[in-house]
Amino acid sequence: MKHIYFLLVTFGFVAVLSGCGSKSDRGEVIGVTQKTFRAEVPYNMVYIPSGSFLMGQTDQDVTFSQIAQTRQVTIPAFFMDQTEISNSQYKQFVNWVRDSIAITSYLNDPKYYITPKGKGAAPNPTGKKNINWDYVKKYPVWANRKGSNNGTKLQGMYYQGDDRVFDRNEVDVHLLKYNYAIMDLRDAANYRPDKNKKRSDFILRDTVPVYPDTLVWLGDFSYAANEPIVEGYFSHPSFKDYPVVGVTWRQARAFTVWRTRYNEAYQDKRHLPHRSEYKLPTESEFEYAARGSRIGADYPWGGPYIKNAKGCLLANFKPGRGNYSDDGGTYTVNVKSYFPNDYGLYNMAGNVAEWTSSAYDPSASSFVNDLAPTFNYEAKAKDKEVLKRKVVRGGSWKDVGYFLQNSSRTYEYQDTAKSYIGFRCVSHFLGRDLRDKR
Repeated sequence: MKHIYFLLVTFGFVAVLSGCGSKSDRGEVIGVTQKTFRAEVPYNMVYIPSGSFLMGQTDQDVTFSQIAQTRQVTIPAFFMDQTEISNSQYKQFVNWVRDSIAITSYLNDPKYYITPKGKGAAPNPTGKKNINWDYVKKYPVWANRKGSNNGTKLQGMYYQGDDRVFDRNEVDVHLLKYNYAIMDLRDAANYRPDKNKKRSDFILRDTVPVYPDTLVWLGDFSYAANEPIVEGYFSHPSFKDYPVVGVTWRQARAFTVWRTRYNEAYQDKRHLPHRSEYKLPTESEFEYAARGSRIGADYPWGGPYIKNAKGCLLANFKPGRGNYSDDGGTYTVNVKSYFPNDYGLYNMAGNVAEWTSSAYDPSASSFVNDLAPTFNYEAKAKDKEVLKRKVVRGGSWKDVGYFLQNSSRTYEYQDTAKSYIGFRCVSHFLGRDLRDKR
């Protein structure tokens, strides 16, 4: 029976020593030549050094709930978004998907594709055509340029018939779907002894609608006049630096995949090594980062109080019995509001709660490892709803102060969108800890 091996290879960055054009190795093993990889902090991210901390209810547990076993865990170094993903950042993803669909399904204009360079250059043997994004940036798909007939070709992307309002051209957001494939490495590791498994058995493929559910501002609150927020929160430039909401866990993960591929395309053009993939943080990474190296701290800013010495609230949440505006924001606030914690992270408590990559199990702390712990489960479409729960951390603008504690954890279902849940990304650090001077 043929054995099956899984090998992950980074292409394009490893050059094998050969006799032509290289110094002789004199018959010695000297390794292969590789480009030097210099770790750089990704844009809008901060470096979180490796370390160990007590995870769980080490804080003042006023309800004595003891919902998680306290244990010491160790977290490897990683990068984390300084802020929650904003409407503007997420809209870049939505627009990329919109333009991709417009070019490939409606325009079919060869000018928008990369053409082989040089005389007699062979086309892609797979028949796949790649979009020339440099051309798209120079000549936007939706621009009303003289001599362009894009407007006529793109009519099919607008709402049709009775779905139109005042005969306006509005993109049908139901068309905006992102297709991707990623490796489920945990599943592959679990089935290593099974010789009947193929690599394709561990490739996860998903198609995700990318546009946020703006109706969450009404759906989450009965008898609340939130129509102005529904109409403007994601689309109006006044909210461009506010955290994106109304995205499901699956949408958040799709964003991380797109962000990874988007950056890799840039690195490939310059023949540079890839950085680690963007992902959602595990719940242990989130709690570790939220604590900001403070031992036993109740909140990201330290101390047991939600107000500072001047009586000012330190986060966006629901103070008292519901004085939402007392902290400076009736709903969400700018992603760089309030002071960051000691790692330079904003709003690790309050504003919006945040998706993590971890599946929710109330007893997870009793069986996960103490090195980079997380409980992951890839729920299938036909699985029971209880298996589709994902850990949510940080508390939000509509939560009471208890949920702002570093140790507080709750969950939401992976296909559910809420007006108070957003996300941020992490990228694992490749190489020596930046603090290590040896």
